[in-house]
Amino acid sequence: MRFSVFYGAALVLLVAGLRELLTGSEENRCSMTYMYEYPEYRRVTLPRRVSRLYPAYGLYLYGEGLYAQETRALKLSGAPVLFLPGNAGSYKQARSLGSVALRKAESLDGGVHLNVFTVDFNEELVALYGGSLRKQTLFLHECIKAVLRLYKGQERPPRSVVLVGHSMGGVVARALFTLPRFSPPLVSLILTQASPHLAPVLALDTHLLGFYSAVRERWVRHADSLANVTVLSVGGGYRDYQVRSGLTTLPCSPGDPNKLSLVATAVPRTWVSTDHLSIVWCKELVLATVRAFFDLIDPETNQFTDSVVRRMEVLHHHFIRHPVRMLDETPEAPLPLPDSPEAWNEVNALRLAYSAPKEGQAKYFLFALSSRRKAYSHFYCRSNNMEMSSWVYGCVQKTGSMCVRAVDLSRGTELLPPYKVLVLSLSDLSSVSHLVVAASNLNGKQFTVECEWQRQEAQTVSVSVPHVLSFGLTSSDVTVNSSGLLHTVELEHFHQVYQSFRITVTSHCKVQKDRMANVYRMKVPWFREDFLTTASVPSVTEISGMLHTSRPGNTSSALLQLHTAPNCQYKVLVRTSFPRVMGQVLRFCGPQLPVYMAVTLLLACGGQLWSIARTGKPLEASQAVGWGLQPHKVGLPVYLLHLLLGCSQFQEAWSALGLPAMDALPPTAPDHSTLEGGPVDEWPHLLGPLLYLLGATLAFWGSALLRLSLALLSLAAAPLTRPSVAPDCGTLGRRRQALLLLVLSIVGGTSCGAVAIFSAFLIHLYRVVRLQMAERSLSHMLNLAPEKNNGGEDNGAGTGAAPPGVYRQRNGGGALLSEGLLHQVKSDLQLHLSLSALFTLAIMLSAPSLLHWARNLRYSPRLDPDSLWPHTLPLLAAMVLLIDCSCHALSHSKLLRVVCHLPLPLCVAMVTFSPLHLYRLTYFLSAALVPLAVSCLL
Repeated sequence: MRFSVFYGAALVLLVAGLRELLTGSEENRCSMTYMYEYPEYRRVTLPRRVSRLYPAYGLYLYGEGLYAQETRALKLSGAPVLFLPGNAGSYKQARSLGSVALRKAESLDGGVHLNVFTVDFNEELVALYGGSLRKQTLFLHECIKAVLRLYKGQERPPRSVVLVGHSMGGVVARALFTLPRFSPPLVSLILTQASPHLAPVLALDTHLLGFYSAVRERWVRHADSLANVTVLSVGGGYRDYQVRSGLTTLPCSPGDPNKLSLVATAVPRTWVSTDHLSIVWCKELVLATVRAFFDLIDPETNQFTDSVVRRMEVLHHHFIRHPVRMLDETPEAPLPLPDSPEAWNEVNALRLAYSAPKEGQAKYFLFALSSRRKAYSHFYCRSNNMEMSSWVYGCVQKTGSMCVRAVDLSRGTELLPPYKVLVLSLSDLSSVSHLVVAASNLNGKQFTVECEWQRQEAQTVSVSVPHVLSFGLTSSDVTVNSSGLLHTVELEHFHQVYQSFRITVTSHCKVQKDRMANVYRMKVPWFREDFLTTASVPSVTEISGMLHTSRPGNTSSALLQLHTAPNCQYKVLVRTSFPRVMGQVLRFCGPQLPVYMAVTLLLACGGQLWSIARTGKPLEASQAVGWGLQPHKVGLPVYLLHLLLGCSQFQEAWSALGLPAMDALPPTAPDHSTLEGGPVDEWPHLLGPLLYLLGATLAFWGSALLRLSLALLSLAAAPLTRPSVAPDCGTLGRRRQALLLLVLSIVGGTSCGAVAIFSAFLIHLYRVVRLQMAERSLSHMLNLAPEKNNGGEDNGAGTGAAPPGVYRQRNGGGALLSEGLLHQVKSDLQLHLSLSALFTLAIMLSAPSLLHWARNLRYSPRLDPDSLWPHTLPLLAAMVLLIDCSCHALSHSKLLRVVCHLPLPLCVAMVTFSPLHLYRLTYFLSAALVPLAVSCLL
């Protein structure tokens, strides 16, 4: 009962974190993309050799309506774009990109358009099974060559293909460059959506990690040869709980300007978080992508430009900082301005607030710089006039009250949701005498312009965030009396991903009037993961203070920028949100929980073995799992190893033994982290015990659910089988065990290792179900039996006296039932329930291989490559041998005392080597179960 209460409280903690992870982010604000005509996918015929090598894959051309009819013969003239689906993704996910591109082409002259191709990877689970990644990469190479062959008859055929990869499709796109026969000029631009470039989400097999290692080797250590390849990686934000945005950062050499990583919330004109699937069809992001693609097309060739500089200009324009002007509108020469004196107004005040009237008029405001250079550092201006035109100039020649020649300063404009903003540093304007703000509305459109001089250090305040363990009981706050339009709040000590805060901004104005909306911007200096919130005035606005990446060095902490209304008061309150802290822990460390589940279950099994060795019977399965939470026994050795590895001599000895690097916490910095012992941010030492607690909670309630399921299964199977009350019910015997092991070995070697393991698991479950049926039958018979015979008296059956504890009730075979028989069955049942929980974990780890094999069974009866075979052959042998294992045999085994000492060191090894290499759990389970199986025989 005490375990249920304790783990019930821990389950509440876990559920709170899961709820925050899954539903705690903003609602889905993406607009849906719609097809105006029925989508068609025209299959592209590939060479016979390719079709024979990759029968499950395919290449298609997307089309709609008239365009689909015109391209039936695959006579193409557009710029080729190739879409790559991700884990379990469909090639039909390209329809959003293809449809928007078709609509965009219809509005343009000159016949400029895109040909959107899409690859069918048979919806393979490549995020969990890495054996197909190499095959997908090779097929992608063939697809690129096939696409370019379709344009051979053109006067100016394309020389490269633009790749758009979703999820693992983006990783496959970068893996192209690892192929020895791939020519890098065939791909000049790669755009990836929610692709885990930094590390796999779950490292379930060696092929997956080997694939990532090869890609990293090519892009980091041989980066010079890929300098002309432009890569843009877009993460989904907090709504994407499958691939956290920190994993979407590109591991590349420092200072490479052609590799960009960002989050969708920071993309201009998008500003929304997407989940893992909606990032493909989110209209705001698809529009930004399509606009960028069309701006990348060279008007002379109608194909994508070969200029690296042009590619970066376009991507910066659409994905980094939109200047609210046409891309090619970059006048360098001084601009002539109107010479009408009525249009000019010189502003001597510190702030300008102007609303354009309904009547159209020319209006220019002139700000003198000479009197402001010493007192102020910046000039801030904003306008909700969203016309794509220049609007702020630097005057280089002034006559009277008019500026007659000026240079355009608008290229530094930044687009925010309600208005455009320009911040100019006065130190960069030494050649300019005045600033000119254009506020003309010749078309009669109404808008508002607000400008002011600023002293940046006076408008920056700091607040120290509460400790992460304050549980929301304490808070930090700062009050800003808004005498300006822009304020910056530096959130001191806010730079780690496990920190999470509820930031409340309360605005209050003494005078109620129409004002421009407030914009609150969470700005992260070391990564493009900005998050913007728009609020009215007055209002109370809550902002989620969380990070996708930890600070990689000693840069500043996170910032909160407030674009405010003048003459208003703003109070910023920062309070720790413990549910969100739990959500961040699960977001970053959730994939490590199977390790701690395995530790708990293995220690539970070890506890039962010790009980058998001492008393001859095991603990109750629930009690054993409850005692499996022993962080002091597991955590302390791991912590000591961390300390010892800080010593160079111990490191040398460690390396001399050929031991792999210790698995630290998952990489959280935005760049340069590696899976193999690379530098990562150190999280508090409390995180290890917390993960252990959450893993033990999952093990406790998961094993309880397994026991309940098996009990229900035994009830359902009772009418179908004849009940047996013998302790050896469901056993195989030595000969059948040997035959079964031989058959399953052949099955595993010729088809899939996971099939053999799953078959052995089912047979073991049959043994558990038969034990439960035997226990129920024995308990029922004993409840119906007469009272015990005392002192040798006859109980009226006329058969003479029976020993104490023996009943006159007889079963069908005529054997006497005893309490000892029931205790023996119960003991075996508790032991096998613990073993079945361990086996279930092994089955979960092998499930991706099993699913992949089943989905591709029509193409090949054998899984190739099989990451589980023959490495799991010892585990298979142990599972088969343990089917017949009994407590009686174990209690008389000579090896039991030795086997009892194995679980703890194996658990320490699990925590040391498995958090980032989950496939190693299978090896450690084999190392624990094989000696146990041998001890049952000896």
